Amino acid sequence: MSFVIFTDLDGTLLDHASYSYAPAKPALALLHKHDIPLILASSKTAFEIAPLREELGFAHCPAIVENGAGLLPAHADPESLVGAQSDYQRIRTILNAMPADLRALFTGFGDWSVEEIAQNTGLPKDNAALAARRLFSEPGLFSGNAHQKQRFESYIEERGLRARQGGRYYTLSFGATKADQMKGILKQPSLATPPVTSIALGDAANDIEMLETADFGVIINNPEGKPFPPLSGEDEGRIMRTDNPGPTGWNKAILNHIGGPATA
Repeated sequence: MSFVIFTDLDGTLLDHASYSYAPAKPALALLHKHDIPLILASSKTAFEIAPLREELGFAHCPAIVENGAGLLPAHADPESLVGAQSDYQRIRTILNAMPADLRALFTGFGDWSVEEIAQNTGLPKDNAALAARRLFSEPGLFSGNAHQKQRFESYIEERGLRARQGGRYYTLSFGATKADQMKGILKQPSLATPPVTSIALGDAANDIEMLETADFGVIINNPEGKPFPPLSGEDEGRIMRTDNPGPTGWNKAILNHIGGPATA
């Protein structure tokens, strides 16, 4: 049996506070040992994900970027994705044409300096500069109430945008979801030898579709996030929940799913 792993980053493979993946190293080593593809699927930009993908040793795998709004092909340089008129520029145009009362409720990365992005995310300044290089989506913070959010979302949806709440940010995009990108990746014949078993791991609401689409889903415990509702597949054991958060929970889940079958 061939496995393909799809994983969220912040709060899942990466520690929510330190962004470290150190506790997941045993499971990562197992994936390398058995040539199991690891597909990073995150709200991070292609410019953020490319060096991390290289560091983890999975540059030969595609990556899902900006919450599913874009795809970084295997071995690709993010600069190759830069176009004259990106989705991001279109998003900013729509935002800045909003009525002032609605616009004041949303503060996105494009409204912050690199220093402010670093302060708000906890990223080092160099990493924050990569997070600012957006191509497909605009994450930010929404400060309004439920009624104002409904007005805001109605406005953007009329213009082709959608909003999704992640573990930390409220993200606007035109693009597909992580699950949509996952379906496309699984159709790539060179990814793994059929039959392929897909495993998805995530810790936030924007991961639910990916978790439910995979053959097996793992909800990583996020003590700081909103509790997950019951998901389709939990009752029959197709989706499980970890007790441990972040990369510690990720490591145990991967070893539990793959450690036996992959080494048999």
